[in-house]
Amino acid sequence: MKPLIVLTAGLTLLAMAAMETGLLPDDRTLELARARFGSQAAGRLAAWRNLVQDLARAAEEEKLVRVNRFFNALPNVDDQALWGQRDYWATPVELLVRNGGDCEDFALAKYFSLKAAGVPTEKLRITYARVWLARQGRVEAHMVLTYYPAPDADPLVLDNLVDDILPAARRADLSPTMSFNAEGLWSARLRGQSGRLGTSAGIRQWNELLARMGEEHTGDPP
Repeated sequence: MKPLIVLTAGLTLLAMAAMETGLLPDDRTLELARARFGSQAAGRLAAWRNLVQDLARAAEEEKLVRVNRFFNALPNVDDQALWGQRDYWATPVELLVRNGGDCEDFALAKYFSLKAAGVPTEKLRITYARVWLARQGRVEAHMVLTYYPAPDADPLVLDNLVDDILPAARRADLSPTMSFNAEGLWSARLRGQSGRLGTSAGIRQWNELLARMGEEHTGDPP
């Protein structure tokens, strides 16, 4: 486990540096990434920063397409293989430095990136679902990011398993169960305010992620 401990410590330093000036990595963070994890890791962080900054004045449709494409180019890797844990929600910096993650990491990175690019958070929900994997012949737990152009609209689905951004009605392989963002928690089976269940405060992994990012932002180690 020593290599994992060393790696995690290095990623903590990177995330701390990145959070000093907001979500996106600054030049010092890129230098730290290059020194600890190599030029390719630093290049991925720089490309992410450039993407989000470039999208500041873009239309929301373009923001969705380009952020989805950027993160879907990364490998899908199991948490146990990456972190030695069954379920770990990585920060965007961790996802990019490791060059891979699982569905939760992709959904979270897209959420925070689109938020940083100016998409209102009330249009974005991180959605729990069951997905039918036809090739494997089984159903698995899954997570995607959904975008609501209007509160009661059929959302668009940003999925690391499917590159095309499609309306939920066209994703017969997905069965959503619940969605959340920083503002609330909803039943995915009901539309609009009628489906609101409360706040996201009861989601342990979400709270742990936000707490870790807050600790990174203040410079305190997680």
